[in-house]
Amino acid sequence: MSPAVLDRILSRLPKQEDPNLLVGFSTKDDAGVYLLQPGIALVQTTDFFTPIVDDPYSYGQIAAANSLSDVYAMGGRPVTALSILCYPEDGDLDSLERILCGGVDKMSEADCTVVGGHSVRDTEVKFGYAVTGTVDPGRVWTNSGARPGDRLLLTKPLGTGLITTALRSNNAKESWVAAAVECMSRLNRAAATAIAALATGIHAVTDVTGFGLLGHARGLAIASNGSLRLRSDSIEPLEGALECARLGFLAGGLHKNREFVGDCVSFESRIGSEIRHLLFDPQTSGGLLICVSPEQLSPARKALDAAGCAAMLIGEVLDRASPLIDVR
Repeated sequence: MSPAVLDRILSRLPKQEDPNLLVGFSTKDDAGVYLLQPGIALVQTTDFFTPIVDDPYSYGQIAAANSLSDVYAMGGRPVTALSILCYPEDGDLDSLERILCGGVDKMSEADCTVVGGHSVRDTEVKFGYAVTGTVDPGRVWTNSGARPGDRLLLTKPLGTGLITTALRSNNAKESWVAAAVECMSRLNRAAATAIAALATGIHAVTDVTGFGLLGHARGLAIASNGSLRLRSDSIEPLEGALECARLGFLAGGLHKNREFVGDCVSFESRIGSEIRHLLFDPQTSGGLLICVSPEQLSPARKALDAAGCAAMLIGEVLDRASPLIDVR
C-alpha cells in the first residue's frame, strides 16, 4: 500500500480522546507513547516483513533490530517483545528455527525479553516483533520538535533497499551484502544512548526506514512546520549501493516513495539519478535522523563518535518554505 493511500485511510478513522496518549498515529511518528503513571510512559511499536536476505539467522536479526528501532527513535528503552510470524505449513523447520534464533539473539543483545508471540500459516514468510519500551515522559523524542537552525545528523549509510533488490536477482557482490547485513543488524541503541546523555539540544529524532531518507525527512519537516536543506555530498552510501542504482535494481518501494514525496523536494541540477535513487531508497533498520542545535552539534558528534556511531552531518533545518526539502 502506498504511503499516500495509507495517509488517507488513517485520516478517516474515528478520533479517540485519551489524555494519557502522549504520541499517537495522528503525527505519523515512529511509535506510540502512552503515559502509564507520573514519570513513566510506555513506548509501543510493531514491524514485520518478508525475508530480504538469504540467510535465515541474519533475517531474524535484521527483523528484530528493525522492530526495536522505533523505540530508540522515541528515546525509549525496549523492555518486552512479542513475535509475529507467518510461515508455510510445509516450510523448512530448520530455517524457521534459525530465524527465531536470530531474533532472540538480537533481542537479548538489546536486553529486551521475548515474552511470547503469535504465528499463522501463510504461503509467504513474514517475521517481526511488537515491542514495548519505557521512556521518561518529559524526555520523549518526536518528529515534531525540529527548529530552524538545527543541524541534521544521520547515523547509518543508505542503500539497503538497492542492495537487497540486487540480491534477489543474484546480482549483488558478497561484500555488498555483508556490509548491508551488518548495517541492518546493528542496533540504534548506542546512538540513542549517546545523544540521550546530552542535557539539551536534541530537538527531534526519527529513524530512516521504509519511506527512505526523503520520506522521513518530509514527515519531520511537516510535523515541525519547517523545511530542510540536505547536502547530498555528505550522505554516505553503502558499498555497492550506487552501482546497484546505476544498474537499475530499484525496489518497488522506491517508486512509491518518489510518488509520495512528489513536489515536496527539489534537486540541484548537478545531482545525478543514482544519488536521487539513494535518497528515495526504502531502508530496513536504517539509522537515526537527529535534529540538534548548533550549540550542541560538536558535543553530539563527539558522543556519537565515542559510542562507535560516526554520524554524517547532512544538512540543516530552515523556516517553512517551498519546496519543503532542498537537496544540494
